[in-house]
Amino acid sequence: MDVVSHTLTNLIIFVLAIYVGYHVVWTVTPALHTPLMAVTNAISAIIIVGAMLAAGLTEGVLAQVMGTLAVALAAVNVFGGFLVTQRMLEMFKKKEPKAKVEQKEAQ
Repeated sequence: MDVVSHTLTNLIIFVLAIYVGYHVVWTVTPALHTPLMAVTNAISAIIIVGAMLAAGLTEGVLAQVMGTLAVALAAVNVFGGFLVTQRMLEMFKKKEPKAKVEQKEAQ
């Protein structure tokens, strides 16, 4: 029997990842938020692959449930991240002058 169980080790790594992630994200300047979101989406996609491996290759029920939950949460994170990134990039697009918009609506 192991001195420390694998579940406890994984839980410690998870808590440390939350702590480090929180401090990394909150120290980013506002100018870098869009590139950070793109990188976060890529990392979340990698997390989905790891979570699928964790859910599929483990034998314990708790580990399978946690892996499945990780897949679901990472998928929500990727989807939401793409929506936020798209919205942020739309803010930088040039808007049409009001005269052109009114002409299009009149037709």
